[in-house]
Amino acid sequence: MATPTTTSPTAGDKGTFVREMFARIAPRYDAANRVLTAGMDERWRRRAIALLAPPAGGAIVDLCCGTGDVVFHLLRTDPSLAVTGVDFCAPMLDGARARAPREARGSATFVEGDVMALPFADNSFDGATMGFSLRNVVDIDQVLREVLRVLKPGARFVNLDVSKAPNKLWKRTFDLYFYRVVPWIGGIVGGSKQAYSYLPSSLTNHPNAEALREKFARAGFADAGFERIMGGTIAAHYGTKPGARA
Repeated sequence: MATPTTTSPTAGDKGTFVREMFARIAPRYDAANRVLTAGMDERWRRRAIALLAPPAGGAIVDLCCGTGDVVFHLLRTDPSLAVTGVDFCAPMLDGARARAPREARGSATFVEGDVMALPFADNSFDGATMGFSLRNVVDIDQVLREVLRVLKPGARFVNLDVSKAPNKLWKRTFDLYFYRVVPWIGGIVGGSKQAYSYLPSSLTNHPNAEALREKFARAGFADAGFERIMGGTIAAHYGTKPGARA
């Protein structure tokens, strides 16, 4: 396996480090994502939304929303949704709000907040999403508990992120790209080689797909599962808050 090219921050510093890192790359974040994934990230988000199956007219929260990719995908899928994007990085939210007038085909609201202590009442949302962010949080278990708290009974959470492919050849090929090529391209297109070195390294200690599914289940999600994409280099995890949908 390729060796990560940067040292990860300690847990106590991680929140501040991640916020400042995303603030630096916010102006070129969207362009870098499209180049680094050859545009396939759009397809992955559509699959995650299909797994969410949000109810018409429902209130959906997108966690660690960044510049709004998942928010705008949700609204393109169903303009009747009311989607709230949450992020703790103000420059990322500035990017989302700048995109909203031309890309939001419905109700999009952006709120500054920490996913480990969400600024919403219990049972507020009919669904929740998170894209390519769970491996960057300080405490995955706390985030899952918070997501469960703000969902209504019967509502689903779908998390989309990079993962560890079970096939050794797939994993070796992806590791070469993720740990070696991504920092180089990210430095050119995204403007920060340091940031695009950290982002791959954040996968190193992240749970594999099966272990993350178990975290969903221990947090209280019913029917916890996952779907592998791109040979398992990407995974969409899901779970439902117990109880009947109103």
